[in-house]
Amino acid sequence: MASIVTYKYIKQNPDIMEYIRRADQALEALGYTEHSFPHVERVAATSAMILETLGYDERTVELARIASIMHDIGNVINRVDHAQSGAVMAFRLLDCLSMPAGEICSVISAIGNHDEGTGQPLDPISAALIIGDKTDVRRSRVRNTDLLTFDIHDRVNYAVEVSKVHFSDDNKSIILELQIDTEISSVLEYFEIFMKRMLLCRRASEYLGVNFEMMINGSKIL
Repeated sequence: MASIVTYKYIKQNPDIMEYIRRADQALEALGYTEHSFPHVERVAATSAMILETLGYDERTVELARIASIMHDIGNVINRVDHAQSGAVMAFRLLDCLSMPAGEICSVISAIGNHDEGTGQPLDPISAALIIGDKTDVRRSRVRNTDLLTFDIHDRVNYAVEVSKVHFSDDNKSIILELQIDTEISSVLEYFEIFMKRMLLCRRASEYLGVNFEMMINGSKIL
């Protein structure tokens, strides 16, 4: 059965947009970096780019976009286990929109497996979402305007002046390319908080049949 539920349809759904807004408000109250529309839309673009480059069909790409824009709604309940609670919320929302069960399964398994603490790549959609989510590190995600009170997450994100995700020329590697101001945060400090995320990206890339590489300030790190 064909589904009318598209990425554009989701973005025009006022209830889902409210869940995204309120989830980000909850994280802001807890002192987390930005997880609102700039984040989820960037994740959607990256995950779609990955699957399109690897030749996946249009509907698989669309489901990856849908999973990406909804992946953090569980934060409205609690940061702890937000991937799993977000998956349950997404099931309810998508079921009410009459999305076919098979497509719902793809979306909620991707949402439920995007967190580095418990997640694993289970299919192309979940793998693409993992990479899209974990590679979104950038200065504009930092909300704190007082550099003197930056924690390590603030410093690492603020230090990133340029962040790009792209394929190698032969499409055999997904590359995260960063330009970091090392006077704000060291490369070692980046890995202190992001190592688990990068290892999950490597597993996700391997699931997709490609390598995962990281370039920082022009040098290959991973």
